[in-house]
Amino acid sequence: MNTLVHRRRLALASLALLTLGGCASGPEPADYANETPRLDLRQYFNGPLLAHGVFTDRGGQVKRRFIVRLMGRWQGDKGVLEEDFEYSDGKKERRVWRLTDLGQGRWRGEADDVVGSATGVAAGNALRWNYTLKLPVDDKVYEVQFDDWMFLVDEKVMINKAQMSKFGIRLGDVTLSFQKP
Repeated sequence: MNTLVHRRRLALASLALLTLGGCASGPEPADYANETPRLDLRQYFNGPLLAHGVFTDRGGQVKRRFIVRLMGRWQGDKGVLEEDFEYSDGKKERRVWRLTDLGQGRWRGEADDVVGSATGVAAGNALRWNYTLKLPVDDKVYEVQFDDWMFLVDEKVMINKAQMSKFGIRLGDVTLSFQKP
């Protein structure tokens, strides 16, 4: 093959990849900076909350339903969020988040079943929360990544959409509706 033709094809292929890569970029928290009501995690996750959720597989089929009872408490920029899960199959789990407001919309969180720290960025009515969770399945524990988005709808309701993946492959989605009493 002619070297010039080969170079042109390579250049066109590179341009196509760059163009597709630009289309693949998703939203960022800053995209929601002007949205209201403004999400203040310390205010919203203070006191009792109730959440209802589902896990759907890659095909969109509901595989698991659950209820979460939450209790949040804050002292300054540090908070504790207790989550008690009850699944439709009767299984129960508990997760306790230790949250830190790092300022300028940045957040960090730790929990016993989270690998390292979760990181979050909040802007306007939205929070993007990323972490790796130790997920028990049968007799094994898998480390799966969560790309979590929370959107405050009004002062009492927040919607949470999370994509769960492993090795970059989407496993499914978790959708939750939080409600303050």
